[in-house]
Amino acid sequence: MNKKTLVILCLIFVCGAVFTVLAQNPSEAPRNIPASAIDDQGTGRYLVGPGDILDVRVFGQADLNSTVEVDSDGNISSLPFIEAPIRAKCRNEKDIQASITEAYAKYLLKPRVSVRITDRRSRPPAVIFGAVRTASRVDMRRRVRLHELLATSGGITQNASGTIQIMHTEAEMCTEPEKATGQPPTNSDVGQLEVYQVGDVKMGAEKGDPFIRPGDIVIVTEGEPIYITGAVVQPREMTLKDGLTLARAIMMSGGTTKMAKSNDVHIYRVKEGKIGSDDVKVNYEAIRKGQEKDILLKAYDIVDVRQSGTFSPKALSEFFLNSVKSTAGYLPTMILY
Repeated sequence: MNKKTLVILCLIFVCGAVFTVLAQNPSEAPRNIPASAIDDQGTGRYLVGPGDILDVRVFGQADLNSTVEVDSDGNISSLPFIEAPIRAKCRNEKDIQASITEAYAKYLLKPRVSVRITDRRSRPPAVIFGAVRTASRVDMRRRVRLHELLATSGGITQNASGTIQIMHTEAEMCTEPEKATGQPPTNSDVGQLEVYQVGDVKMGAEKGDPFIRPGDIVIVTEGEPIYITGAVVQPREMTLKDGLTLARAIMMSGGTTKMAKSNDVHIYRVKEGKIGSDDVKVNYEAIRKGQEKDILLKAYDIVDVRQSGTFSPKALSEFFLNSVKSTAGYLPTMILY
C-alpha cells in the first residue's frame, strides 16, 4: 500500500470517528437531513435494473455521497473507494443499501448509508391501444396485471371483438418469487403473440389475466362489422364478436317480424381473394327449433332475412288481420239482450 492510499484511509477513519460522536449527541447532528431520509429506505416492490439512477449518501461523509447509474451488467461500479462492483439488478433499495453499508464498514465505524432511486430508466413503458377509451403508454413501477392496464386506459369499448393480443418486446428482467426456477430469465418468448379473451378477464380467471411486462404491446382487437337487414325488427350494423352466431345476431336485432320467411335466410359472404360474394342459404326456423346447427358469422357478412311474398297465405292472412284491426274501431257496437 502506497503512502497516498494510507493517508486517505486514515482520513476516512478519523471522519468516521467524528461522525460516531455526533450520532451519540443528536443535538449536534446536521439539521438539514430529515430523519425519514435515514429510516425510510424505499422498501417497495420496485426492483432496480440497468440504467436506473441511484442517489447514495453516507451521512457525515459528504465526499462519499454520489449519484450512480446501474451499468449494463446490473452492477454499481463507481462508488468512491469501493473497488468491487456491488450487485444492484433485481434488488430493491433496502437490499442495495445493506450491501453498500457492508462495503463501507471496512473503512468506517458503523457507517449510515441511504440509497434512493431518483430516475427509473430500466423499464420501458407498456403500450395499450385498439378498442379502449384512451390509448396510452403506461410506466409501471410494480407488477401489473392485464385488468389493471385495461382500467388505466378507461376500459374496453363496444367495438371490441372479444380478444386481446399481447406481444413481448423485452425479456423478463427479474424472475418473480412465484415463478422462480433457479435459472435466469430467457428471451424465448420475445416477439411472440399471446391471445387472451375479454370474457376471461371479466370473470377474473387468473389464466386470462396475465402480468404485463415493461415494453409489452397490448392490442384490444376491434371487431369487424356485419349487417342484419330484411324482415327483422331493427335492421342494423353490429360489431362481430368472437363466437357470434346467426341466431344470436337476429335476436340482437329484435328478432324476425311476422312477415319474415324464416326458412329462407340468405348470408352474403365475401369470397377470400375474389370479387363478389357467396350466397349461403340458411333455414333459420330449423335452427330456432334446434333441428339444425347454428352458423358462426364472419366479418362483413350481410344477413338478409327474406320477407314472405305478397300473395302467400301468411302475407294474406296478415293483411286481412291488420285490416280488420284498423277498421274495427269505426264500427257501431250492438248489444243483444
